[in-house]
Amino acid sequence: MDRLSTAKRPPFLKVSGDEDLIQLAEEALREVYDPEIPVNVYDLGLIYVIDARRTDGKPKVKILMTLTAIGCPVTGSILAYVEQALLDKIPGLSEENLEIEVTFDPPWSPDMVSEAGREALKELYGYDVVDEWKKRISEQYQETSSGGQAQGS
Repeated sequence: MDRLSTAKRPPFLKVSGDEDLIQLAEEALREVYDPEIPVNVYDLGLIYVIDARRTDGKPKVKILMTLTAIGCPVTGSILAYVEQALLDKIPGLSEENLEIEVTFDPPWSPDMVSEAGREALKELYGYDVVDEWKKRISEQYQETSSGGQAQGS
């Protein structure tokens, strides 16, 4: 089984517990794709906390995650896919020992997309979606700072 390097974890992701269980959880989360954005929930930056440990010899997993927007129409589907992927990937994990919580603090932004996610989006769309987003935010800030005047006017 190809294990993920802890060096590739996003800086905002907090992990705790048994490293083997954490890696299995990461692998499972990389198999769940956002139905609206063709990137998995892990590389999209939707996972904030993975706590995976053994209690009385049984795996227990807690996930704190977000969605790309409040009121996301596919919330139920994504959560069901995350739950099933974790149950399928981690031997002995049961619904009773799995907790998935959604938060919007901090809110998701394209800055949270991993390098692998950015590459997938670049391959699909032909440009770096995150760089384009940053450029547009910067342009909006410059317009606001200059009182709505176009640059060079």
